[in-house]
Amino acid sequence: MSSGGANSSNGSPRLAGPTTTRRRVADMMDAERSSNFSDVSDEEDNSNGNNGDHHHHHYHHPVIRYWLLRSRMFFFALETWLLKIGDAYSWFVTAVQSMRSGRHMGRRIFGGLLLLVFFSVFVKFSLMSGHVDLNGRREHGLFIVQTIKEDWAFAQKIVAEREASDAVKPLPVLEKFPIPEIWMKPNCDNYQKCISRPRNRIRTGTKTNGYLLVHANGGLNQMRTGICDMVAVAKIMNATLVLPSLDHESFWTDPSDFKDIFDWKHFIEVLNDDIEIVTSLPPQYAAIKPLHKAPVSWSKASYYRGEMVPLLKRHKVIKFTHTDSRLANNGLASSIQRLRCRANYEALRYTKEIEELGKILLNRLKKNNERYIALHLRYEKDMLAFTGCSHNLTAEEAEELRIMRYSVKHWKEKEIDSKEKRLQGGCPMSPREAALFLKAMGYPSTTTIYIVAGEIYGRNSMAAFRSEFPNVFTHTTLATEEELEPFKQYQNRLAALDYILALESDVFVYTYDGNMAKAVQGHRRFEGFRKTINPDRQNFVKLIDLLDEGAIPWEMFSEEVKNLHANRVGAPYLRQSGESPRLEENFFANPFPGCVCNLSQERTSSLKSYQMSKRRVVLSS
Repeated sequence: MSSGGANSSNGSPRLAGPTTTRRRVADMMDAERSSNFSDVSDEEDNSNGNNGDHHHHHYHHPVIRYWLLRSRMFFFALETWLLKIGDAYSWFVTAVQSMRSGRHMGRRIFGGLLLLVFFSVFVKFSLMSGHVDLNGRREHGLFIVQTIKEDWAFAQKIVAEREASDAVKPLPVLEKFPIPEIWMKPNCDNYQKCISRPRNRIRTGTKTNGYLLVHANGGLNQMRTGICDMVAVAKIMNATLVLPSLDHESFWTDPSDFKDIFDWKHFIEVLNDDIEIVTSLPPQYAAIKPLHKAPVSWSKASYYRGEMVPLLKRHKVIKFTHTDSRLANNGLASSIQRLRCRANYEALRYTKEIEELGKILLNRLKKNNERYIALHLRYEKDMLAFTGCSHNLTAEEAEELRIMRYSVKHWKEKEIDSKEKRLQGGCPMSPREAALFLKAMGYPSTTTIYIVAGEIYGRNSMAAFRSEFPNVFTHTTLATEEELEPFKQYQNRLAALDYILALESDVFVYTYDGNMAKAVQGHRRFEGFRKTINPDRQNFVKLIDLLDEGAIPWEMFSEEVKNLHANRVGAPYLRQSGESPRLEENFFANPFPGCVCNLSQERTSSLKSYQMSKRRVVLSS
């Protein structure tokens, strides 16, 4: 309808009740068709503007338009019936007059009866079955008889159909089943990543103090964290970092270089606003013999600014021969801590070949949406020789480990009491101990286990584990020979595959605090505190010894193990400091605080800051 006057061409027809002017049925139907679209034309004209004509058109709700149409149809049907009754009455008068004349009397009586029958049938069907569908389908019949309840239901159906046609149908929601407790990650709703780069810390093109060469030493994960520390050190020293070189002389003697393991272009691009990174020394400095230095372990920023920067300015090129633990865990600026995390969790990405094979193996482990445990079973020859642990091994195997320990010169501890070391919690879990631990924690024998480790030492070590958990996989058994061929001779690349599968696992369990355990658990904390179980080895070995001695039944053993580890599943807690840096919790094992923020504390702190600033304004006024 329109409020702009009767002459508005865009307005809907005005309902004024029955009219006394006769019109043809065809004219009525044409008028009715045009009126059906009047509301739509109103809306289109409104959206396109009226070129100065200030007619105000109302857009009717579908239910209202339905009732208006029903009203128009009612009056249209009523007028049609009045016309037909008038015509019938005229015919009847004529027939009576003809009967008086006596001509063709029988034929006229017969015709009148036929008319009466036709009239009765017509009325019956009109009253019982006729209505018009608003979706554009007009059924037979003119006179509409329905209850108010039926009309409302029909109108609501039309509205629902129209709204459904306009809206995008959502995908069907699958029924969600509760996650069993053994797979649930700890509560971390109030925590999130916070490693954004402060605006005042973006690199501005200031002249560099010199070039920094670094030799990352150790295995893959030790080199990884060391490289991240050197990124932070380059920022502290305002130095240009040359792409790091990797250790080729460690236990694994892997010849892989930085570009063979990491996506070096991505590394440079992500850190471009933090430090300058080049692939090699410029020609004018290539012939200069660099100054070799081994930075002091766990040093703070003041050490590098006070002692290393003057040397860099003087020599222009310095080479750090060691990168492991050369930067403090705590006491650094927040911008430096966040830079360490950006380097580790965003910039250091494995090569395309490693990442793609990692995804293939991950899909195989998670076939049919199955969950799996990544078990860092550090029961390898080098670790057992280093720690002096020989529990569950034969005398010949224990002697082989002792010989190896004495042959490695930089391993300082030579004479080790294996039994005492184990009771102190200083030994990696044996495969049998790890299997009983998982079973006691409630994991069924059907659980898929991925072993994150090299070759497990001992002729029968894994037999005890497989007797409890037969679904055991390693990168060797999970990948095909063709897939693994490019990686076979490169232990650090295989370790990169293990890192990916450990990071993405539903539960990560580490049986010894090695470099990989530190790197993976820290990364999982950063990614939302994914469930990570840290066995209490010292108390666990006491319980398992009691079980083996028959002093406690299995049920009590399992209950004690669960109680012992209720708070050791990777929940958020502040990084623990110690009396000395060596005794502190490693920054990369727990980047909170530094790279993870507690939102509730942040809100409280912001509120306090706001209140303090408001109080200062009041006092100053």
